[in-house]
Amino acid sequence: MSRLLLSRRRFLQGSAGAASGLILAGCDQFDFLGQQNHPARNFVEQANVLTYRAQRRLVGEQTLAREYAASEIRQGQKPNGSTQPTTHEYKALQEGNFADYRLQVTGMVEQPLSFSLNELRNMPARSQITRHDCVEGWSCIAKWTGTPLGPILDAARVHPDARFCVYHCFDNIERGLSGDVFYYESSDLVDAHHPQSILAYGLNDQVLPVSNGAPVRLRIERALGYKQPKYLHTIELVADLQSFGRGNGGYWEDYGYDWYGGI
Repeated sequence: MSRLLLSRRRFLQGSAGAASGLILAGCDQFDFLGQQNHPARNFVEQANVLTYRAQRRLVGEQTLAREYAASEIRQGQKPNGSTQPTTHEYKALQEGNFADYRLQVTGMVEQPLSFSLNELRNMPARSQITRHDCVEGWSCIAKWTGTPLGPILDAARVHPDARFCVYHCFDNIERGLSGDVFYYESSDLVDAHHPQSILAYGLNDQVLPVSNGAPVRLRIERALGYKQPKYLHTIELVADLQSFGRGNGGYWEDYGYDWYGGI
């Protein structure tokens, strides 16, 4: 068994290194990800499935991501992706200091919920100093403070057939022929209930800046940066992911990225 576990670890490490090399080599290296039947894409998809299953079995569902000392915070949290949504709705919320913001919990729940930013801030909070790992190849250690997601889902009484959380954002990351395309992400319920999965409204003991996702950003600490959606406004409980975007579970996943994104 020990040889099998070691082989899995080496395979996963090798796959991650190969993927990082492709990413850093340039976007054109990912052309195959848009080709459904390309053998390289099929290989990557199988590696992703193995990563997901291996991490669930070897690491454990509740195992914490590494946390760091405050002395290891050596710079501000580098913004990633969009840094300023431009919709009228978001601008109005920002101008009002997010006083009218509401986080919605909808979908396959017995009790739909809605919270203001102040209500979230007055709930039991968790702070954690963790490392943000970006698929672009950089990392950054920062302190995040927010409301644990698991108890909120428990209060909403998730339907037994629900399997995923879909995270809807104000982030109009691009504009298509039919208008704004909004960033979205998803996770399974294991990651949603993980102790370090928080609805972060604080960064490095300050109010979360707009460039880093204000008013609320989800942190799933055992996943890559694109799995940490910014400008979050709705959490929708669903049984499958087919009806969202292109059906792959997230904005970047619709362009070929791994859905699980585990590290």
